[in-house]
Amino acid sequence: MFCYPRATLASLCVAISLTSFSVSVNAQEFPSKPVRITTPFPVGSGPEGVLRLLSESLSKMWGKPVIIENKPGANGFIAIDQAKRQAPDGHELLQMDTSQLTTYQALFKKLPYDPVKDFEPIIPLFRNYFMVAVGKDSPYKTVRDIVADAKAREGKVTYGSWSIGNPVHIASEMIEAATGTKMTHVPYKETSQLYIGVANRELDWALGSVATSGSLERAGKLRYIAVTAPKRLPDYPNLPTVAESGGPADFDYSAWTALVAPKGLPTNVAEKIHRDVAAALAEPGMRAKFAALAYESYPLSRSAFNELLNKERDRNGAIVRRLNVQLD
Repeated sequence: MFCYPRATLASLCVAISLTSFSVSVNAQEFPSKPVRITTPFPVGSGPEGVLRLLSESLSKMWGKPVIIENKPGANGFIAIDQAKRQAPDGHELLQMDTSQLTTYQALFKKLPYDPVKDFEPIIPLFRNYFMVAVGKDSPYKTVRDIVADAKAREGKVTYGSWSIGNPVHIASEMIEAATGTKMTHVPYKETSQLYIGVANRELDWALGSVATSGSLERAGKLRYIAVTAPKRLPDYPNLPTVAESGGPADFDYSAWTALVAPKGLPTNVAEKIHRDVAAALAEPGMRAKFAALAYESYPLSRSAFNELLNKERDRNGAIVRRLNVQLD
């Protein structure tokens, strides 16, 4: 058996000790400079608005500026590509959503990033459920009405979303599969045009968050007939769940956005960011923002977040394979 000389062994021990000390100090001193959070969402969107409130709280906690940089477009690939190339020291973070972390692997043969190998999950920021929206003059009063019409007119009932494979599309496909119906998916380029299409009855129905469709609902141009939550939302106590409205039993679908970092982030730095973000999400100003958008604070532990990612990658990948679609 080979043995290290005593001098060499001592040197190794010192090196390991110094490395451990260095990592510990890095965590204690983080952040040592401004922190940048890149987002694929445009200025003024719900997820981006949450991020700006979060940056204000973190700037106060950390005593360093937390800068938000918007890089929308190309399915989020512009923002993602920039972020994955940065140093994994916690000073470069990225906001990603459900599709980017759990669905695109199945949709793209040549995805320009690997959500597992390129990024370290830190914490989900919020999740939101979706409202089943119809035009104000629509004959649909319940999900049961949509299902009955879809069965009577196979392929004629239309629903929309803003792209292939986004959370709204995935959830709508789940309703189709669970009810044994065949409807027609109509993708739109912009969320605003999607819900105007529902209001004008160019589309029969669509799922939408309060952040994206709420202004039309408040203006009386859309009606919500159900929510994709397992139970009624506190701010919408009179709105039934999909199951209560005659849809699939126990139907439950939500989307979320999260903070991630380039792979290689030291564990203790990741845990500090997780703790501080969770504390910021609990502040009254953030809770008020969430209530206005029907968002739900979702600060899962890091282990629970990884479990969620694995579960949703399996589920969403299976749906994409059933649809037999590829985007490249």
